[in-house]
Amino acid sequence: MEQLHAVLTTINTFVWGPFLLIPLLLLTGLYLTIRLRGLQFRILGHALWLAFVRRKERSTLTGDVSHYQALTTALAATIGVGNIAGVATAIGIGGPGALFWMWITGLVGMATKYAEGLLGVKYRRTDAHGEQSGGPMYYLTYGIGGFWGNTLGIAFAVFGAIAALGIGNMVQANTAATQLQSTWGIPPIWSGAVMTIAAAAVILGGIKRIARFAAGAVPLMCILYMISNLVVLTVFADQLPAAIMLVFTDAFSGTAAAGGFTGAAVILAIQMGVARGIFSNESGLGTGAIAAASAITDKPVRQAMVSMTQTFIDTLIMVSLTALAIIVTGAWMQEGLVGAPMTAWALEQGLGNDWGTYTVTLSVLIFSFTTLLGWCYYGERCIERLVGRTGVVPYRLVFSATIYLGAVLSLELVWTFSDIANGLMALPNLIGLLLLSNIVVKETRTYFSNPGWRNVD
Repeated sequence: MEQLHAVLTTINTFVWGPFLLIPLLLLTGLYLTIRLRGLQFRILGHALWLAFVRRKERSTLTGDVSHYQALTTALAATIGVGNIAGVATAIGIGGPGALFWMWITGLVGMATKYAEGLLGVKYRRTDAHGEQSGGPMYYLTYGIGGFWGNTLGIAFAVFGAIAALGIGNMVQANTAATQLQSTWGIPPIWSGAVMTIAAAAVILGGIKRIARFAAGAVPLMCILYMISNLVVLTVFADQLPAAIMLVFTDAFSGTAAAGGFTGAAVILAIQMGVARGIFSNESGLGTGAIAAASAITDKPVRQAMVSMTQTFIDTLIMVSLTALAIIVTGAWMQEGLVGAPMTAWALEQGLGNDWGTYTVTLSVLIFSFTTLLGWCYYGERCIERLVGRTGVVPYRLVFSATIYLGAVLSLELVWTFSDIANGLMALPNLIGLLLLSNIVVKETRTYFSNPGWRNVD
């Protein structure tokens, strides 16, 4: 077992190292940003309006859920424990400058997410139950076409179904169960059982029930967590200007990080910032396109604009609040603090010992649960692409049962394996985005060439 883990760790280090996925993800986002002429900066306001103000589409249009519900389903899957523990790890290892590179990753990642959303809607198909199925496994197959398109589409579906059971399921359940045991002494066998039953009740209802739950839960969990961090930033308001300055200077100079590091290199800040930003918003992994494909719309560009706001909310807002709270309180310099405990310590400085710990525990629980729901939908759409609609309900049952296993088992091996599957999902998707970039640009220009494009009806 140890040998297997060593092999998987080596593979994972290569896949997510500085010479493969990280530069490929970042450069793809930059390439799309240039080709789309910085679209994410020009129409962000309108995109947010579409997502949060304009809620309804004509009933005659194809789709399963509203723009807003498609967005919150995607947010449910991306805003997870990584926003609490992952950000702390990035700052702890890479220093405050890692936040700057998270921002850069988020800004170019909005273009990537836009392209994924557009292609997800354009190449979606109606399944045997009349629901919309879309995502990389479809736009790779039908957009690229031929042997290679079909091969890339199947590869994405296989790795997507595996990753959903691992990093989108067992890892989330394990993190929540561990946190609940640490804070309130609840045994994992009980928390795992409750999570399994609660998740199954939502999951077995399909995308519409998941979307309804996400539409209510995601805003509440985001607001709770945002307010908690804003309170900390208010308490330490005098430290905020210096913290922001440190983010920019450290991004190009490096600094000492927690745990005895002395003079962390700039390359480490870049690597941790980019990797954390990518894990946070999933831009380039292709998962957001699966949720986007379920939206009620006849305009791929319209849903693409809504989809890119996911990256803005996740990285530019949620991640920034966590990171700044860690920096202003000095939590990143406390020896021995890593991951979620570092974030909890930072919140305790502004909210008090009990409230800080309880806020982190509650956030981890809610974030983990909603991430489970989002990833189940991603996994079942991948299974539907591989074996047809008959495989969806069995996959939901397996997914629900796996939640309990994740809560009670040690997951170091599962984490590493699913991490690799996550990375291998990204490779065919990125190839597809580059090959189909002309279609993305053409669709975008056609849509915005209409003087009345702001009229959503």
